[in-house]
Amino acid sequence: MQTLKPKPKARPFCLSVKGHVKLLRLALAATSMTLFILAQAPEPYIVITGFEVASTFFFILLYILRLDRLISCLFWPLLVFGLAASVFCIADGALIYRKLLFNPGGPYQKTDAHDKLVL
Repeated sequence: MQTLKPKPKARPFCLSVKGHVKLLRLALAATSMTLFILAQAPEPYIVITGFEVASTFFFILLYILRLDRLISCLFWPLLVFGLAASVFCIADGALIYRKLLFNPGGPYQKTDAHDKLVL
């Protein structure tokens, strides 16, 4: 007769090491976004950290509600979009590098006539 082994009970996500790390990451991203807003940093910095806060929050919510186990086809779109985002980031980096290579001094800045020195 075969004995049945009890199935190990899964630890809640918030009590696991992964959960603590993700919650710390969310706290760090939210803090950095708050500091960017208070320091009146350029808008792209605030938007990027806002996206990071939102995506981390939704992943934590996904794990807490155990949707990763209920919906098995959930992660293939993340893989596809992650690869597409990587390709776009590499292309953007190449374009920025090319722009800086051909114009290392930065953008052309006009000077007014009364700013010129007359000798």
